[in-house]
Amino acid sequence: MKKTPILLLAFFAIVTASCVNSDLEQRRAEVAEVGAEVMPFDLDRMTHIFQDLEDGGLQTIVSDDGDTEQVRLIRAHLSEEAARFASGNFHGPSMIHGAEMPGLHALVTGHDRLKITYSEIEGGAEVSYATEDSNLVNAIHEWFRAQIRDHGEHAQPRL
Repeated sequence: MKKTPILLLAFFAIVTASCVNSDLEQRRAEVAEVGAEVMPFDLDRMTHIFQDLEDGGLQTIVSDDGDTEQVRLIRAHLSEEAARFASGNFHGPSMIHGAEMPGLHALVTGHDRLKITYSEIEGGAEVSYATEDSNLVNAIHEWFRAQIRDHGEHAQPRL
């Protein structure tokens, strides 16, 4: 008699995990589709890296194959995004990830307390986000985690 509840629980755990994975994969496919409209570079030929820092974070995008056109597109996009973000315009991430994206509201309302810096690096570019406001630091970290989750294989954390 005791085996039945255990088997039933195992079955429900497998079904639930399968549904969660299916939902996540569907979400990632939708994000990739919209992201391809917002981001001009080829998502399958780049790596998006997010690093939490004590005072904010560092967002890096590099071309996987060093293609000069991809590097140019990455740099143009991140340069434009950094300028928009500095003025509180986070419309691009909102279009890709949704208006309820974790951390986004705090970044929009607190943009005047963020120091956002664009830099070119070998093979791509990066944007650093720095603040003395611990709530904004937490918002940046939440925002980064949401992007890593939503972009799947196209994004990774840097530890």
